Amino acid sequence: MRGVRRIAIVLVLASVVAGCSSAAGGDGGLQVVAAENFWGSIASQLAGSKAHVTSIITNPAQDPHSYEPTSANARTLATAKLAIVNGAAYDPWAPKLLAANPVSGRVVLTVGDLFGLKEGDNPHRWYDPAEVEQVAHAVTADLAKLDPKDAGYFHQRLASFDSKALAAYHALITAIHMRYGGVPVGASESIFALQAPALGLKLITPESFMKATSEGTEPTAQDISTIERQINARQIKVWIYNAQNATPQIQRFNALARAHGIPIATITETLSPASDTFEQWQVAQLQGIERALHQTTAR
Repeated sequence: MRGVRRIAIVLVLASVVAGCSSAAGGDGGLQVVAAENFWGSIASQLAGSKAHVTSIITNPAQDPHSYEPTSANARTLATAKLAIVNGAAYDPWAPKLLAANPVSGRVVLTVGDLFGLKEGDNPHRWYDPAEVEQVAHAVTADLAKLDPKDAGYFHQRLASFDSKALAAYHALITAIHMRYGGVPVGASESIFALQAPALGLKLITPESFMKATSEGTEPTAQDISTIERQINARQIKVWIYNAQNATPQIQRFNALARAHGIPIATITETLSPASDTFEQWQVAQLQGIERALHQTTAR
């Protein structure tokens, strides 16, 4: 209830902001606001010098699932000519703040809607490499719609992002798939469920457990028992966990994996460190997964 009351207060403040703000921004440039910095990083690289991009959630220590918006967030979103929201119930506060401050001509890109997602579906689409590229194309199209005279510039930036910025990211994904395809692994939550198929890894953790951990609900005793058995029998070769959501139960699994000599790879929901680009962050994590796989398979 505390979070609901806080959002209500922020919505009131947002309606006040609506009377005195402009989506053009103070410097007259195109203002882009992303609810999360993984989408903000991509948007910034695509927009280049033609827009100013701001992300709301940037703290690596913050679990986005439990994020509570502030009046400063309302003021930031009030400036958006292009707003990028994850959707699929991941950031429900963002559309509420945008609705409290409507701006003529504003474009809202909701990633969940782009892929036809509904509440309850896995919202962590930035862990699916193919969908990352689709979002980049959608952002480029929206930038070109808002600033037609610079459409060629945005499409050039997109081509460079696809072919250069993401080159190491795609190369690592391909290398891991080729060398470690079929290796069984475990994961603490559903953010990795979208990347595992691209890497060719066999993720055998119960889906219901990963979903419960992601959403902050209690996993079932059966799921806990299944994961304990998988670790004790070394059925998984690597354990992958989200360091931004290391619950007591996950910490127990981490300790159990270490006790059985199972390498652990760490991932996060948002950029870590926050100064990294999307691709720097993902490449570092993929390198960690690759090292763990090499350690356990000697391939």
